[in-house]
Order: sequence, then C-alpha cells, then structure tokens
Amino acid sequence: MKLLISNDDGIYALGVRNLANTLAEAGHDVFVVCPDRERSATGHGLTLHQPIRAELVESIFHPKIKAWACSGTPSDCVKLALWALLDSLPDLVLSGINQGANLGTDILYSGTVSAAMEGVIERIPSIAFSLTSFTHKDFQVAANFARSLVAQLEREPLPQLMLLNVNVPPVPQSEITGVVFTRQGVRRYVDVFEKRVDPRGKTYYWLAGELLEEVEPEPDLHLPQNIPTDVDAIRQNYITVTPLQYNLTCASGLQQLSQRHLNFSLECDRDR
Repeated sequence: MKLLISNDDGIYALGVRNLANTLAEAGHDVFVVCPDRERSATGHGLTLHQPIRAELVESIFHPKIKAWACSGTPSDCVKLALWALLDSLPDLVLSGINQGANLGTDILYSGTVSAAMEGVIERIPSIAFSLTSFTHKDFQVAANFARSLVAQLEREPLPQLMLLNVNVPPVPQSEITGVVFTRQGVRRYVDVFEKRVDPRGKTYYWLAGELLEEVEPEPDLHLPQNIPTDVDAIRQNYITVTPLQYNLTCASGLQQLSQRHLNFSLECDRDR
C-alpha cells in the first residue's frame, strides 16, 4: 500500500521513525512529511500568513522511504503532501507514533489526530497512533500493531470513511491485554498559568496544565453504552481503537432544538 505518514513531534522524533521503518520493511510504499520541529497541541491550525517550506531529509529513515521536513503545522504537512509533494494520493494517511496519550478530549488539541483528520477531510482513510507515556521510549510494540492493523485494512478496508484513533499502553507486548474498539471518553485538566517577567519588564505566561481527572462522558443515546471508553480501557492495558469523524454536530441536541421555534424580526422596533 502507498502510505503517507506525518506527526506533531517532528521529523526527528523516534516514534515516526519506528512507524515508518516498520511499515517500509513490511513492503509498503512509505512517504513521510513531518514538521521540522516539535508541534504538539497545535490542533488543526494552518499556516496562512507566511510561506511553507519543505526540504528532503536523508539518512534518518529506511532507504526506501522518501521524507520531507516541513516548516508548517501537522495539518500543513498532510495538505502539502497531498497537493504538492506526492504524485498520487496514498491509500492511507497515518500519524504518529505520538509521545503521549491522545485519549478523550485530548483529541481536540492534538496535532497528531489533526494530521490524520486532514486525510479524512480529503476522503482518505486515516489512523492516528499514540503511545500513552511521555517518558517511555520503546515504540516498537505500537509499530508492530500498526503493521498488523494496516495489513488487516489492506485485506478488509474500513466499511466507511473514518479516522481510527489508536492508543497503545506503554508496556511490553506480553502485558497487552488485547485490542478493543472504544468510544471517546473525557479527560479534564487544571490549567495553571505561571506568570513571569522578561528582562525588559514585559509580563508573559507559561501554560502548565495537569491532568485533574478522567470522568465518564455524559450518556449519549446515539452511542452504545456497553462499549468502554478509551480512557477506561487504556487503564486495563488494552490497545484502544476509537472511530472518529470531523462532523461535530450534536445529534441529540439538534433533535431537541428542532422542536423549538426561534423568532427573529428583521424590522426594528420603532417604539423604542
């Protein structure tokens, strides 16, 4: 299969190297376009007010892999690859392997998930991979699962266009409980802004949020409640696979609000 790989940890990150090399060694046609530096938590941001540059990178990846370092965001990388760098569209867009979890509401900020979602926007099935640790450096278990998942999707494609958000616990392969499909959970953080003053007397802030709690999401009539959340399943050392889409419409809210009548007069009240 022809695979496009990006990330938000940057072109020199160990996770993307493990992922790309493992898939190239499995016989896939692999192309890598990643930010030239750390771009975590950039969400789905795009570069609009300055040029985007891409330079070929050599001697980092498997010899069969063609790779570029891009000056833009993760979403920029995928857009640039699809519309300028590749001569044909890939079969899959992959992102990761991220250093750190992308569980629950993390996905709203994640550059890793956004890069994969850019593929879905362009009608290409996509997968985001994350290792749920900021310190664990063995990405091979996650890379091995990626190889297995891509092989399965080659034999049996996804039933519809979607993004698979995959999180892998930071444990040896022998300690992986299994693989489970999950629904999106909720993670809440306490946001702490550390106030500082620079040498010129100007105030600036560092965001230093910490995970406060992991909670059960509100019941949703459109999601089966017997399916575990990604947040819950990862605690039990399951590899979690959560199908995502870019349509954020609140279906239950729309159904409830559609029973109401909103009144808005285009005429000014002249008595006031």
